[in-house]
Amino acid sequence: MADPTEPGTDLRQDDLASADQSLFNNGQPSAQPPSSELDSACLLMELPAGQHQQQQQPPPPPQAVPQSAYLTLPDHRLPRSRSPSSRGRQHQRRGSGSSAASVDRDNLSIMSGGSLAMFYRNADGTDESLPCLVVSRLEKIPLKDFSSEIRANMDIQRFLKEATLLLDVEGANVECIIEQMLRSIFRADHESHHSSGSGGGGGDGGSVAGAAGAIDSRLDAKVQDAKKTLFLQANWMDYTYQRLAKTIKSISVVDSEGLITDNSWLCTMCSLNGVQKRHVAIARLSTPVNLGRSSEGVSFILLVVTPTKEKGTKSDIELGRTFATILADSEFRQKLLLAETESEFKEMLQGHAHELGEEQKIYRRKSLRTKDFMSQAFNYESSWPICNGIRADLKRRLSHYLSDFIDAFRDNKTIRKVVTTVIFLYFACLMPCIAFGVLNNSLTNGYITVHRVILSQCIGGVTFALFGGQPLIIMLTTAPLALYTRIIFELSQNHGLDFFAFFGWVGVFNAALLLLYAVLDLSKLMRWSTRSTEEIFAMFISVAFTVGAVKSVYGNFDTYYCDGNGGAETNGGNLTSGSDKWGPNLTLDSQSALNGSSSVGQKQQNCQRDVSILFLLLCIGTVFLSMYLLNFTKTPYLNRAKRELMADFSLPVSVLAMSFVGTYLFRNVQLEKFSCLPYIQLEFVIARPLPGLAILGAFGLAIPLSMLFFMEQNISSAMVNCPANKLRKGSAYHLDLLTVALMNGVMSCFGLPWVHGALPHSPLHVKALADLEERIDLGQHVHQSVVRVRETRITGVVSNVLIGLSLLMCPVPLSFIPVPVLDGLFVCMAITALFDNQLFERILLLFTEQAAYPPSHYLRRVPQRKVHIFTCLQLLQLFVLCALGFNSIAYAKLGFPVILFLQMPVRHLLIPKLIDENYLDALDKPM
Repeated sequence: MADPTEPGTDLRQDDLASADQSLFNNGQPSAQPPSSELDSACLLMELPAGQHQQQQQPPPPPQAVPQSAYLTLPDHRLPRSRSPSSRGRQHQRRGSGSSAASVDRDNLSIMSGGSLAMFYRNADGTDESLPCLVVSRLEKIPLKDFSSEIRANMDIQRFLKEATLLLDVEGANVECIIEQMLRSIFRADHESHHSSGSGGGGGDGGSVAGAAGAIDSRLDAKVQDAKKTLFLQANWMDYTYQRLAKTIKSISVVDSEGLITDNSWLCTMCSLNGVQKRHVAIARLSTPVNLGRSSEGVSFILLVVTPTKEKGTKSDIELGRTFATILADSEFRQKLLLAETESEFKEMLQGHAHELGEEQKIYRRKSLRTKDFMSQAFNYESSWPICNGIRADLKRRLSHYLSDFIDAFRDNKTIRKVVTTVIFLYFACLMPCIAFGVLNNSLTNGYITVHRVILSQCIGGVTFALFGGQPLIIMLTTAPLALYTRIIFELSQNHGLDFFAFFGWVGVFNAALLLLYAVLDLSKLMRWSTRSTEEIFAMFISVAFTVGAVKSVYGNFDTYYCDGNGGAETNGGNLTSGSDKWGPNLTLDSQSALNGSSSVGQKQQNCQRDVSILFLLLCIGTVFLSMYLLNFTKTPYLNRAKRELMADFSLPVSVLAMSFVGTYLFRNVQLEKFSCLPYIQLEFVIARPLPGLAILGAFGLAIPLSMLFFMEQNISSAMVNCPANKLRKGSAYHLDLLTVALMNGVMSCFGLPWVHGALPHSPLHVKALADLEERIDLGQHVHQSVVRVRETRITGVVSNVLIGLSLLMCPVPLSFIPVPVLDGLFVCMAITALFDNQLFERILLLFTEQAAYPPSHYLRRVPQRKVHIFTCLQLLQLFVLCALGFNSIAYAKLGFPVILFLQMPVRHLLIPKLIDENYLDALDKPM
């Protein structure tokens, strides 16, 4: 629907001039009755100055309902001078015996300089309300969706029972009518609170009269306080200017006149400190009353009073929007005029709300369910017995292959985005390669070194960027893969097997199983993977990164931060003992394997607290600097382009800056460095002799490993291809899995570590190439949404080539990067992975005051109790994953892929028994 403030809109000029004001004076009923030829309606809401920061536009509901809404919002309360001699003003002296103050009608006019000077000379300096200006602006708000917003039906059912109805009210101006409604509300509230404790026993007439007088005085005080909030009022001499400060009205379509302001009803609302619960009052006037321009024939007035401390879904605007949606129907208002009793009036409201819900359910656009979106991704012909998915992916992606390279050079901004993304990926992938290389070096006693990890990253990353279906997915070795490498090493040591041969055969069988999964189109199972499954795993990765960094810091303090006797605490003489207390997993051991030397069994006996303190400061400093630069776009410094540049380079700048601090400024503090050998020796490791039973055992180990690859690769792909990213070239689940299988099979033959799609690097790659816009919700929460993404292969190819060239910088200068900087990098990636993670947002709701709840779409559609139940169920699933992933028993980790795969049947078979499917659709919709 067109905005009535835009040029060319078919809106009467007098309605446009009066759309942002609600001035009232004693007048006569409008000569024209409310029109009944309205095809659709919009709501005009007017808020008091300063409140638009707290009451922002809520997210629009599903479309296809032929109704929308507008909100009129005075932005500021600025000085506005008025003169009694101004033309076009009709002034009325305040009568001493009149209960209603005289009101100045607000017609637009021009005030001369002489009149303004006279006004300032005669104005009362003690009156702070003058001079003042009133500025208004329009915003859209949606009509209430009774078919999906759970709060709408709850409000109708509750407040129709408790609502104050005033039928056939007599009143000449809005102040008198509002005062009657307020008195009815507060008197009913007082009686309900004191009815249970009134008891028997009366007093003398004087005491009763005194108590009644005290009650009336308190009631008068509450009414006056409410009127001060409801009305914007300015007084000068004997003149009064006043208007309703916050209103909801509607704009409707009339066949003969186009868009007009609906003048037959209005809604006003306020929030008060002394109110304990929400109140609704509806007044039906005996005859239409002229309450000013755009309100010439008002027949219904809706009043909403709420406490100031209410969460967003229970605010005065939300409650007013519920009843305003019902009153926006012109035909229904005509029926309400015929209601004879309050019970009939309420029954009509209840019935119409139900009818609206049924109508909106039919015409509104249904939200896209996860399974529907995933079905689109796997919608292809099954004409062949095998490889149907691979054929469909090739058909979908081959037509875009050339553009995947050309799109990187479309314009200057795209080139800048590509360059900054390449630098971001270089640091974001190289640092974990070094860290996991250090970890693998420790877990395998030097077999898998930093060199091998960097080389496998270069080969795997370039191969997938060139031949993978979705090039935005980032290949990387991960902590779970490092744990499987440890299990393989322990089995080879326990049974006297050649490690590289055993490792190579496990990798070959894993590749064969992945190839089988791709050929048989098993990626179709991912249509049952929901946002819940993806966010649980993403949360696990964040927890793993954080735990690894904490263990590393703890291990350093356990080694170097001596006790009170001046000697270091010993734990068997092994430098890894500080980490072993937490379990031999997911930790970057900064004390034993970082130097790669054979002297790992000795612990320094001298006290070096400066090493531990610097270790902690570098870790925290890396996190702080990286997050500060990442959020630099929210600061007022520099200009927008430079702020975006700082945010794009947040990761490399923080790594280089803190490495300089730790290596040069504190060069006298001997932080241990990781080893990086200047050479690497490759051979065809599966040609080495290995017993047949060991090869069979390698196949057994490959089965859970292939499940881990299958889930992690497809979850990464699902998070990259989610609807919120607005990718245009399509997904390629089967082709991606085929590419991962082939390249890992080849690398396994040469004893190189495995790689697959990684979190959170893959979604972060998408955001780095995206144009983002920020929006602010009702609760002042800032959210970023993707406008478009540059889908290119250049970033993956160039960044991984640079990572391969980094082998030439080993050991110098790569070894100058302190270990705590790597730990801080892990924490940064863990924090950024939580952005837009709905599970994390709902976890915070468990500790958040209800008044501060954001107006999220699921909070509008799902009862709060159901939201918390769903969150607790997800936390239980996350706890099971962590119990296996962080288990001190190495072989227990073999069950981790199985539990990860079982997340899907748990979501679709067990959770629907506890939570209704309609609520799950709102809570677990596509990202």
